[in-house]
Amino acid sequence: MSDRLLVSTRKGLFQVDRGADRWAIAKVHFLAENIALAMVDPRDGAWYATIDHGHFGTKLHRSDDAGETWTEVGVPEYPAHPDGTHDLDAFGRPIPWKLNKIWAMTPGLASQPGRLWFGTLPGGLFRSEDRGATWALVESLWHMPERKQWTGGGADLPGIHSVLVDPRDGRLLVAISSGGVWESSDEGATWTSRCKGLRADYAPPELVEDPSSQDPHCVVRSPADPDRLYMQHHNGIFMSWDGAATWKEITGVQPSVFGFPVAAHPKDPDTAWFVPAVKDEQRIPKDAKVVVNRTQDGCGTFQTFAQGLPQEHAYDLVYRHALDVDGSGTRLAFGSSTGSLWVSEDGGESWATIGEHLPPVYAVRFVK
Repeated sequence: MSDRLLVSTRKGLFQVDRGADRWAIAKVHFLAENIALAMVDPRDGAWYATIDHGHFGTKLHRSDDAGETWTEVGVPEYPAHPDGTHDLDAFGRPIPWKLNKIWAMTPGLASQPGRLWFGTLPGGLFRSEDRGATWALVESLWHMPERKQWTGGGADLPGIHSVLVDPRDGRLLVAISSGGVWESSDEGATWTSRCKGLRADYAPPELVEDPSSQDPHCVVRSPADPDRLYMQHHNGIFMSWDGAATWKEITGVQPSVFGFPVAAHPKDPDTAWFVPAVKDEQRIPKDAKVVVNRTQDGCGTFQTFAQGLPQEHAYDLVYRHALDVDGSGTRLAFGSSTGSLWVSEDGGESWATIGEHLPPVYAVRFVK
């Protein structure tokens, strides 16, 4: 089991360690800085943290000694637009060729030391071959004509928030909010839409099945079966059994099919967890009760767990990167927009509170 969490918040990166009988905050890295996302590279143990400095831009730091010291490394950089103007999106608004946010951090294969994949706003995918020192824009995806039809989902700009690397062959899958799901089998040289079966009931009738209308909130791959994919979409829960070639919508899940995060069990491909909410203008837990849903039969049925979670006047929203499961599949953690952090030791059936007054939580990751 993992005994350490990295919690990315609006005011620092919180290191939370498990002692003999409880979890506690052990250290705060980058206190008062806006930490958008953190990652631990399982290949070499390096920690990465991306910091949003607002007016001063985005910075990336790496630690090779478990957070004792940090080194600023390179950051993805968009090229200048060829003719000095801007692209226009589907609404006629200019699309900036400038890094707004790092929204996904994914290591390459074990056979590719140094390779990292970063997804960004405004919708660019970047690759590094030297542990983040330098970056290259994946131009094939950026220059697709379909990109100009992408729109913002959770942000004003479209963003790549899920980058999945197939452990068998390095096949890439990226999910864009809002721009659908795209796959590359040649390390990003060419791309194929993988949106068959998805639908967007918020779009005009003629665009309900259009790839550019799709707003996947989070996509995860089952480590136990790489062809099994779970998606939390703005329109609900979807699942694929064939490596994203097709998707099936999962309906009738209570209290809601809407939400942002999803986590897949590391050993059982039939098990996954979701944190439901009420969508669109509200974006709060249904009936102001925080719950976690778990399926153990590949989204055939779901159990709803509330033990240890607030059940009255709770308005905690859980962002797409703010739920995680460790390598045992037994220990889970999630944090909320109102600064609460919970952990489960029994597969999500009961929860204990680690903190209730943290800054807004953007991401939670176990240190593997």
